[in-house]
Amino acid sequence: MVRGKTQMRRIENATSRQVTFSKRRNGLLKKAFELSVLCDAEVALIIFSPRGKLYEFASSSMQETIQRYQRQTKDSQSKEKVPEEDILHLKTEAANMTKRIELLEAAKRKLLGEDLGACTLEELQKLEQQMERSVTRVRGRKTEVFKEQIERLKEKVMNNV
Repeated sequence: MVRGKTQMRRIENATSRQVTFSKRRNGLLKKAFELSVLCDAEVALIIFSPRGKLYEFASSSMQETIQRYQRQTKDSQSKEKVPEEDILHLKTEAANMTKRIELLEAAKRKLLGEDLGACTLEELQKLEQQMERSVTRVRGRKTEVFKEQIERLKEKVMNNV
């Protein structure tokens, strides 16, 4: 069967358009997150709904990513950048990344229950709340998986009857 090119056009039905927007927006946000995690890419995504509501995702700081984009586009327009400036910029960026890695490693150790001696009561309470939220999400996902498995088993039983 030969398919012709389909023409993309605005969805006329407002309800269908809103449902499609929500699904596509969520899919786009999910893909942006996956790209940032899987490929260690710096990703920033900004979406405005038809009604002007803002949706955004940034794998790091949105403001820093925008500034980096502006520097990049400015740099590509003026190729006469001095190499010393590049080296200084890269050293600064490397130092920032090293600091960020250290902070992430410290946070990871705290989540694993290590290096808690220097934590204040407030920090410990925040850590506990964060872990409780994580456990709630894990349990929710586990319940979903159980339900899916139960449904599959029910279907299997029904097919074998």
